[in-house]
Amino acid sequence: MSDLGLLLRKAREQRGYTLDDIQEATKIRKRYLEAIEEGDYKVLPGSFYVRAFVKTYAETVGLDAEEVLRLYHKELPKPPAPETTAPEAMVKPKSRSVQHNDRWGKIAVTLLMWLFPILIIAIVYIYWVQHPGSKAENSDRLTQITTDTASPSPSFSASPSSTPSATPSGSAPASESTTPSPGATTLTLTKKSGNVDYYDVAPAGTTHQLKIVLSSKSWVGVQENSKSGKYVFNGSPEGGETLTFDLTGPLYVNVAHANVVEITIDDVLVDDGDGRGSKKFTFTPAAETPPAE
Repeated sequence: MSDLGLLLRKAREQRGYTLDDIQEATKIRKRYLEAIEEGDYKVLPGSFYVRAFVKTYAETVGLDAEEVLRLYHKELPKPPAPETTAPEAMVKPKSRSVQHNDRWGKIAVTLLMWLFPILIIAIVYIYWVQHPGSKAENSDRLTQITTDTASPSPSFSASPSSTPSATPSGSAPASESTTPSPGATTLTLTKKSGNVDYYDVAPAGTTHQLKIVLSSKSWVGVQENSKSGKYVFNGSPEGGETLTFDLTGPLYVNVAHANVVEITIDDVLVDDGDGRGSKKFTFTPAAETPPAE
């Protein structure tokens, strides 16, 4: 077994995963995963897939994929160098039929180069015509995320110590939205970098509480400031367990399976996409400055 394979295997076993679990999470065949752990890269379809599979495997078991590839690059197979051929001593003149075929070939390539962008534009146009609301949905993801069970307006608010208020029907124009009550916790998605979602947590001057509720067993990692910070928690809790943390500074949260966890801050639900793969977040109190990656 190679050093890289041993590292990946230990990380997998520490989180209680089997190769079947990794196969389900990454969609990589089990025999390829076994080959990676054994260092038998000849089983994999090509050198490009080796690096891609190793990177995906490392991320799934909570390792820094780029660091793993850097440390063990000597173990990974390198792509074959392009073969070079000696120039021919004499270039034979092209026959008339070959020149004719080359001419039509160039015309065909030119037509394809023009038709391809036109086809892309047509597909995009048809998509936007058939999905006029998608642009609004995408922009909504970048707005503040709060909870307000009394009103369907785009802005929501929720606070464990106060009851959300809603504007009665007919008391305000339809274009107005509910304003969060003073002191209500709000989460603002400030940016997405790679596969990390960055949230600002308001209001400032308040100790917010982060909760992670698991419906089944999954690995969870919580670190101070960023993914290179000190671990506050690192383990695989059983289903039904709840992890609670005080958000006094930035926290980096990494979950192996987003579909089996529910993350809230002061009972405000965080949108994790509910996917079967891993999900990462950085939560920063409003008074703090987000840490650099």
